[in-house]
Amino acid sequence: MSQKAIVLKEAEFNPRLKTYLNLYGIFMMFIMIFTIPLIPIWLILAPVFISKYYERLECELTTRSLRFKKGFIVQTEKTIPLDKIQDLTFKEGPLLKKFGLSILRVETAGNSASAGADLSLIGIIDAHNFRQMVFDQRDKVTENTVSGSNESEDMVQILKDIRDSLNKIETKISS
Repeated sequence: MSQKAIVLKEAEFNPRLKTYLNLYGIFMMFIMIFTIPLIPIWLILAPVFISKYYERLECELTTRSLRFKKGFIVQTEKTIPLDKIQDLTFKEGPLLKKFGLSILRVETAGNSASAGADLSLIGIIDAHNFRQMVFDQRDKVTENTVSGSNESEDMVQILKDIRDSLNKIETKISS
């Protein structure tokens, strides 16, 4: 019977993320010149949607996985088993540094390099500590998996011995 995963750490998100997302949207509108007339509409509507988005951000590290939820209109929930995590990388651009934010990208086994990260977490408070906790828990999980595979190899050998014994008994009975 599998045990229920225990939540080890719930990530907290920096409130400056709301301002960053708002300015990032404006910046993108300036880059796409034809959207500049939409900036006043953005300034009115974006704070409401960004606040709702921020309220629904969740990320938690459990004993077996990393779970992330986000979204206001379109909600996304992603669970990544810790033993599938290959790397956690940081990205900090000039605008992110200005707000004291960083992006933590989660890359998993089987993830193609061209597809990018499986998960990007923007604005986690104390992201370096959270990253280390994920790595530590991943190491614990993979160590248990390795020791578990040794146990399963032992079990296979025992089953083979039982099979051989039953074959010997069957041969003696039929003789």
